[in-house]
Amino acid sequence: MAADMTLPIPDRAARQVSRAEIGDRIFVVGGKVLLLCLLCIAVLLPLLAIFWRGFSAEDGQGGGLVAARELLTSANFHWLLGNSLKVSLSVAAIVVPLAYLFAYALQRTLIPGKTLWRGLSLLPLMAPSMLPGIALVYLFGNQGMLRGLLSDNIYGFWGIVLGEVIYTFPHALMILLSALSLADARLFDAASSMGASPARAFRSITWPATRQAVFAAFCLVFTLTITDFGVPVVVGGDYQVLALEAYKAVVGQQQFGRGALIGMVLLLPALLSFAVDTWLRRRHGDSMSGRAQVFQPAPSRLRDGCYLAIVLLICAVLLLVFGMAVYSSLVKFWPYNLSLSLNHYQFNDTAGGGWLAYRNSLTMAICTALIGSVLIFTGAYLMEKTKGQKGLNLALRMLSFVPMAVPGLVLGLGYVFFFNLNGNPLHVLYGTMTLLVVCTIAHYLTTAQMTATTALRQLDAEFEAAALSLKAPLYRHYLRVTVPICLPALLDILRYLFVSAMTTVSAAIFLYSPDTILAAVAVLNMDDAGNVGGAAAMSTLILFTSAGVSLLLAWASRGLLRRSQAWRQTAPGQ
Repeated sequence: MAADMTLPIPDRAARQVSRAEIGDRIFVVGGKVLLLCLLCIAVLLPLLAIFWRGFSAEDGQGGGLVAARELLTSANFHWLLGNSLKVSLSVAAIVVPLAYLFAYALQRTLIPGKTLWRGLSLLPLMAPSMLPGIALVYLFGNQGMLRGLLSDNIYGFWGIVLGEVIYTFPHALMILLSALSLADARLFDAASSMGASPARAFRSITWPATRQAVFAAFCLVFTLTITDFGVPVVVGGDYQVLALEAYKAVVGQQQFGRGALIGMVLLLPALLSFAVDTWLRRRHGDSMSGRAQVFQPAPSRLRDGCYLAIVLLICAVLLLVFGMAVYSSLVKFWPYNLSLSLNHYQFNDTAGGGWLAYRNSLTMAICTALIGSVLIFTGAYLMEKTKGQKGLNLALRMLSFVPMAVPGLVLGLGYVFFFNLNGNPLHVLYGTMTLLVVCTIAHYLTTAQMTATTALRQLDAEFEAAALSLKAPLYRHYLRVTVPICLPALLDILRYLFVSAMTTVSAAIFLYSPDTILAAVAVLNMDDAGNVGGAAAMSTLILFTSAGVSLLLAWASRGLLRRSQAWRQTAPGQ
């Protein structure tokens, strides 16, 4: 009898261990396989569809190599390519030095109000790319407030350049801020002790440590500019570029083969920039050692005064542009009746999608942020914190980094060609909100995953070891320990995906239906219809929504970060 009573105890323990192992295997292997399938559908197959559509010689497709050769050798294509390169190189040459000076002022000087200036510099991230163009029309257009300052109108080359400079400035700034935040005070102390001037210290220490980031910022600005059609469609006039031609070919002329060929051309600079940037990162290595000391700039009135003037000038320009967009959305009838009114916000009385478009954007942004953050963070956890399945991990990492090198315009074209393909069972998703959410998550996947990976790598490996030693299921440890600790990073991912979904237009422009039209697309449609005031109003609404949610999540993230740091001080292995 006693023997019978003792047998079930180890049996139950064995069954519990077995169930935990089975649960872990389903969580790890099943999760990785599921993520791989999703990445293939959301990233790989749409890109392959572009090449199939562009090089296919079948009727109704791209026309094959003959059509590609005719396009690449045509005078019109050379003109479009030349215009795109000229604009993109000009924008990059203007933005990168300005962003470097601004980032240097925030990281290496003692100017007052750094938090305010940084917040103002990120305003272009909160609005669709058309908003700077709309503001420039009200400032320097044919009936613009500052029209007399220009010898010619704003429409054309310089209009596109100015609009793209404003749109791409914060993207370059974020890269350079990260690079300039890494500085070892010991190097500067050694240079000062040897009598090196500040200019010599910059040339020998700061510049070598940040030139790779400068190149990365240059490539990013160049790629964003050459693939953006939002600014050119508003202020381009007769000055046409490749991105706008691809948009017109697919949306306006239904020439999908021509759109696919131009999309492949636009993919080349992004891939080249990504490859060179990756190679430089490997050569550059780590810029700081574990024993580095935090750099604290010394007071200098002359230096701080000069950099404060630069920061004030740049912020004044941004405030002028965005303030003009907000003001124009409230003017009753520009420029004849400047009394303030909310008429432009009565979207139901105008073309472009109305309040339905705004509600759709909110729905898509919320779904993208919630679903995307869960999938991306869980995927990063499975790749970083679990052992085995090296082949799966490699495939997941490669596919996760592909979207970084693929412009939104090209990804959107790929979705059109793949999900609108006859015989594809996933064709039922075409034109639905589900497909818009999937495309947006795929578009902004890489940056969000890098944020998750950075947070997870800061966790001690003893967390998972303790869970295994206690025979606790890994998925339970993930939910009860890892997620609470990494909530600040998770909220940052949530904020990034929400804002990106609210402002995106490059990929979504090809995928919406009348029932799923988005606010950023409505801005484009209203501008095309001549309702510039309505376009400014919708852009302003997107701006305030993105900024409000971003501030709320940033506040929550900072509060959780303080709690997380206090908790980790008492955690195992710390």
